[in-house]
Amino acid sequence: MTTLEIKDLHVSVETKEGAKPILRGVDLTVRSGETHAIMGPNGSGKSTLAYSLAGHPKYQITSGTVLLDGEDVLAMSVDERARAGMFLAMQYPVEVPGVSVSNFLRTAKTAIDGQAPALRTWVKDVRGAMEQLRMDPTFAERNVNEGFSGGEKKRHEILQMELLKPRIAILDETDSGLDVDALRVVSEGVNRVRSTGETGVLLITHYTRILNYIQPDFVHVFVDGRIAEEGGPELAERLESEGYDRFIGASA
Repeated sequence: MTTLEIKDLHVSVETKEGAKPILRGVDLTVRSGETHAIMGPNGSGKSTLAYSLAGHPKYQITSGTVLLDGEDVLAMSVDERARAGMFLAMQYPVEVPGVSVSNFLRTAKTAIDGQAPALRTWVKDVRGAMEQLRMDPTFAERNVNEGFSGGEKKRHEILQMELLKPRIAILDETDSGLDVDALRVVSEGVNRVRSTGETGVLLITHYTRILNYIQPDFVHVFVDGRIAEEGGPELAERLESEGYDRFIGASA
């Protein structure tokens, strides 16, 4: 079983006025087979957590530890974290001109596994995953995210997750900008990965609508860089009816 342990994590970003604290002591444990929903208002630190775990240089870890099966994640480079089994689906996936989706996926798989996948099997796997995500096969020959719609970009993120089979998947507002049909298709992809029991999922979202399709085991409410409350799916239901006002008021 894979375990990601985040202990007393503090993170700052540089501004014109100096270092600004964003995360103020986050404690969280995610195990394979579990789905943790991270919810909270804008500016609460949800995406900061995601990008800090992935190793974005903008975010400075000022204290705390992050361990993946006992290994120090914060001592790893970005590519080492990916090879260790950490995956980030970005809220705003970037374009990569000149690199086709098929080449990108096979290169990533080779880097993670240490050897290139057998071509015949790989092509079959890619086609099958694309079909389940309702992606036109011609997307494989297009440049990564270039000219993709918002929904197409998000499907491509889930396609990567299905094929790379990470140990820990961090999904940063994967539901943003999706219509109802795309949300359902993307959620089905996440659920396929969850059903293997081999991946721990950290699902970051503002809204409860994606939780109608992806049932979380745990819900954590982020406010002002801290976890203000934790619970099960019933907590998400309360947030749907009550919003975040009571947490924001308590923080203030």
